[in-house]
Amino acid sequence: MDPTSTSGTAERHISIQQSLADLKNLIDIEGAGKKTCPLCPEEKFKPNYSHKLRRHLQHLHWKVSIDFEGYRMCICHLACRRMKTNLNGEQVPVRIGAHYHCIVCSATIARRTDMISHITRHLNKGDTEASFTGASSGQLSSTEVMKEVDTDVHVFPNHTTPQKTDSFFNPKMKPNRQLIFCTLAVLAQERKPLECLDAFGATGIMGLQWAKHLGDAVRVTINDINEGSVKMIGENCHLNRMKVVMNRKEEEEDEDEVEENDDTLGTIEVTQMDANVLMHLRAFDFIHLDPFGTAINYFDATFRNVRNLGIVSVTSTDISTLYCKALNVTMRHYGCNIVRTEYYKEVAARMVIASMARAAARCNKGIEVLLAVALEHFVLVVVRVLRGPSQADESLKKIRRLIHCQWCEERVFYKKCHMLEESAYQQLPCDCHGSMPGKTAVELGPLWSGSLFNTGFLRRMLFEAVQHGIEDIHPLLKNLTCESECTTLKHHSIFGPMSHSSQEKRKGSELPGNAAKRQKGDIPSEHPPFYYSIHRHSIRGMNIPKINKFLPYLTQAGFRVGRTHFDPTGIRTDATLAQLKAILMKYSMPTHTDSLPGIHSHASAEPISEPVQDSTPKPLEIDQPAEEVKPESG
Repeated sequence: MDPTSTSGTAERHISIQQSLADLKNLIDIEGAGKKTCPLCPEEKFKPNYSHKLRRHLQHLHWKVSIDFEGYRMCICHLACRRMKTNLNGEQVPVRIGAHYHCIVCSATIARRTDMISHITRHLNKGDTEASFTGASSGQLSSTEVMKEVDTDVHVFPNHTTPQKTDSFFNPKMKPNRQLIFCTLAVLAQERKPLECLDAFGATGIMGLQWAKHLGDAVRVTINDINEGSVKMIGENCHLNRMKVVMNRKEEEEDEDEVEENDDTLGTIEVTQMDANVLMHLRAFDFIHLDPFGTAINYFDATFRNVRNLGIVSVTSTDISTLYCKALNVTMRHYGCNIVRTEYYKEVAARMVIASMARAAARCNKGIEVLLAVALEHFVLVVVRVLRGPSQADESLKKIRRLIHCQWCEERVFYKKCHMLEESAYQQLPCDCHGSMPGKTAVELGPLWSGSLFNTGFLRRMLFEAVQHGIEDIHPLLKNLTCESECTTLKHHSIFGPMSHSSQEKRKGSELPGNAAKRQKGDIPSEHPPFYYSIHRHSIRGMNIPKINKFLPYLTQAGFRVGRTHFDPTGIRTDATLAQLKAILMKYSMPTHTDSLPGIHSHASAEPISEPVQDSTPKPLEIDQPAEEVKPESG
């Protein structure tokens, strides 16, 4: 008997019935003799007479069934569990056992309690029997088309929840996809063709954007372990007039057919296997990791076969782990001790980079950080791979621990020394340990202590964004370029050195054999680590100046200063916290002059506001502490 029966447009398993009479009607009543159970194999329940078979269906299958919208999901003992993929990428059957079939998403779940929890989640999310009709029938009638950067993809109505659908698509990750596209476009100018891998394709929109806009400069491979996602990727490739091949050998054999067919814009390879297996089997020039959660489990396989001077981009969405909400998970995944600080987003980026550097060093490779972005929904890190044990040693030297004062939030990296110091508090610029009782500092890390940006690479990314008309990412790239040089946007020329960079690109392309050479301008920018939140360190009873007005005061005092994308109220500067507060005190105004003793309400506040009225403030002598505003006794 066929284990499935059709009801309407969706296929429903025979273990899902409306009443006990419908379940008993599955027995072939015509003819005499013993009958087999429609929900059990012969090894489980031998053929028996009709009255015993009906009793078997009532007391075994119907008694433990689960109700949902007028239907009963009975327990099934047939060999209808889905296939699974082993480490070699082969499909092997799952062990036969009792299970339930979900009426909504056709999932097979073994335990009854798990099935009840599964159905409860469907109820909480508003799912019905028709929610997954398109997924179960293999048709795309219930899908909608989303468009991004001239690329169309089919998605299901529940595409925003990864637990419910195979075609997960998050519109809020658009800046992440645009940054990665500009990164690949810059790498395509250095050498071509590039072997590119999108290890977790989902809808395949990222790989489609690469192949559609970069053309013959890239050879795109989109991978996903989920069978439903692979089918969706194939449909989206046909929607964008892309030819789908399952391996590169087929593409080489069908080169003549591709020349005859003028309708296709390019070729994309689609694979279905574990990402670790694929990255161990093949070498790539560009690899992007965007799993659901942490990507730490894929770092070893990523750096195993990535080519020299290739680029690895990692998008981490385990925000609770990175942003200090699950410290035990942070220690388990990244091996770092962290606490919630004012600069926690930069700590998250440096923690991911440190894990990548250690994974690359195990493969005798070093890394050069090109870009690190931490926004609300993700942390993106882009690094260039440098082959050689000496490069690996240089990268490991930049992984150090951080000393963080819990009173004033001053911070400093440990010095490059293997000898023990008598007191680590001496390295902190603040004197909280001497003025406060007990232990005032905590040790964080290990973290990446090097630069987070490459100014030359960011300029080239901005140039590629202009060339491809990606205007949404221009402000972010300009802010990142200013942050890499620790300057403000007013005193920074974005397009000034661009012609120089483009000339170097043309010179690099004329190298013999189109060798992969790093651009001379792609030198990591040494900027001050971490930043201070001006609101966090505001002075009580004083009106602090606005950030854009306060930055020139730090510059006139002789410090490097700039904004940061990690925090809209943050200031990245090489000044210490005490020096920052001294300048902040000098150019702040009291909020209530009436409450100050010795100053009357009708009196003028000129002595207090003199520093603010001065249009050309003099540089502050930082060696001497700033004089506090004291009221006159008379």
